[in-house]
Amino acid sequence: MAKGKKKGAPSNTIAQNKKARHEFFLEDKFEAGLELQGWEVKSIRDGKVNISDCYIHLKNGEAFLINATIQPLNTASTHVIADPTRQRRLLLKRREIDKLIGARERDGYSIIATAMYWSKCWVKLAIHLAKGKKSHDKRGDIKDRDWERQKERVMKHNAR
Repeated sequence: MAKGKKKGAPSNTIAQNKKARHEFFLEDKFEAGLELQGWEVKSIRDGKVNISDCYIHLKNGEAFLINATIQPLNTASTHVIADPTRQRRLLLKRREIDKLIGARERDGYSIIATAMYWSKCWVKLAIHLAKGKKSHDKRGDIKDRDWERQKERVMKHNAR
């Protein structure tokens, strides 16, 4: 048997921000580590994560994940006070942080989290530099998607 992924292997993706692709033009992609507490890792393993409304805040040369929700487990220890929406520091290289700061301040980009996933035993966050879409851009995307869907139906029907 050839080496590679096994059939039925679980996905590495923990959570996705599907709304980001609809609301923004995504450009440069970065991969950031997360500084997490023990109870957060256990909750992430259980899939109790929501990153749909989160964003990245840059201050004092550091990046923070704001408004991401990690719900604590019912079996969490009693001596830890679990805050589901606390600020979590992102682990990025200095050069990457400088690039993010420059793009946000000079070019007016937003910094959006698009996916959270496992990389070996570490939790990683995919972040993008993004420009906001106008409503007519969103309508154009919807039209293109519908047209692609119709083309697939026609091709499938003609193939029979």
